[in-house]
Amino acid sequence: MRKLTYYVGASLDGFIAAPDGGFDFLMSYLDGEFVPYMCAEYPETLPTPVRAAMGVDAPNKRFDTVLMGRGTYEPGLAVGLHNPYAHLRQIVFSHSLTESPDPAVEVTAADPLERIRELKQEDGLGIWLCGGGGLAGRLLPEIDELVVKQYPVVAGSGVPLFRADFAPQAFTFTGSRSFDNGANVLTFERTAGSTSAPTTG
Repeated sequence: MRKLTYYVGASLDGFIAAPDGGFDFLMSYLDGEFVPYMCAEYPETLPTPVRAAMGVDAPNKRFDTVLMGRGTYEPGLAVGLHNPYAHLRQIVFSHSLTESPDPAVEVTAADPLERIRELKQEDGLGIWLCGGGGLAGRLLPEIDELVVKQYPVVAGSGVPLFRADFAPQAFTFTGSRSFDNGANVLTFERTAGSTSAPTTG
């Protein structure tokens, strides 16, 4: 069965974006040895234009599918980037975006939990949950792995890692990597035997 991984950047206090959805305050930490690490370990998580600009031509290593909510897809769409991850199968969950602006991007109003359970049964590499917090909250019962790029900044408020009802679910810490810019990459796997209750975003 394919694995769902929530690979995301976050502040020390657990926010993945500002209240208006912007994430420039996190982008300033994409420097030093951290960038070569991302290119080597998670090359498919770089947007296609960024890959081209950086000369990254690596095959997909961990994922072949990316999931996004409209809030995550919207910033690229606003600047004409309709197909941000052309090297991946792209699925955008939205009730307000009724038509896909690009034939390579699937837009769906389907229940995220039902859809991810279908995707997990298919053959292929892993599935990357790109964001945002509302979609992550809906998919929490099906998330198998967390990879959190934790940046040394406190946001105070904004879009949380998970926007969900109170329903504690256990994850086991599996590793960390620290970088010269103060960032840390923390990895967790769902604790074996842990129960998952439905949540709402």
